[in-house]
Amino acid sequence: MLFLTKIEKLFTPLVQPTSQELLDAIHKLQASVKDAGPFIRDPENKPYGRKLIYKSDHVEILVMHWASALDCSPHDHGQSYGWVQILSGSSNHTLYKLRPGELPVPVKEQVENKGSLLNVGRGMIHKMGTHEKDPLITLHVYSPPISGMKVFDLEKCAACIVSEDCGAWWPDEQRQLLQTILLPPQPAKR
Repeated sequence: MLFLTKIEKLFTPLVQPTSQELLDAIHKLQASVKDAGPFIRDPENKPYGRKLIYKSDHVEILVMHWASALDCSPHDHGQSYGWVQILSGSSNHTLYKLRPGELPVPVKEQVENKGSLLNVGRGMIHKMGTHEKDPLITLHVYSPPISGMKVFDLEKCAACIVSEDCGAWWPDEQRQLLQTILLPPQPAKR
């Protein structure tokens, strides 16, 4: 497949890439919905279907298909950083701030449209979901490959560390739940 060959050519040489080097490779890749098509997975009962399409020691690339009314949970990306490219549709995107030992608090909400590139900084907490009825297709590029992702459940006042094969939601399968962290409830707003 030409798309995967192009990915390998652009991303395999990257060793401990900077965020700018990842962005430069994404621009050269020029990914389209047609390229992502063979990797689109049905979300079933999750916020999105996910397919890992490339992984090296330094970079991982996933295609995500957001055809559900569900948003993902607020989450970080462990020690990883990278970019999310919106290939089709539009996304509700919420950024959070976090103080140690507390639940994340939303600080910015915006709609991101087709063509947007979202910088995912190390330690950033965010959530995404489909903005309109059209399915949202996204390409995710992270370095290093994600491990130790923390997912927050604001209603349960808890967070969990999930396995590498789990998306940004509270896992149904016990093997994907690596650690649970209880957090104090937030004081009621007056």
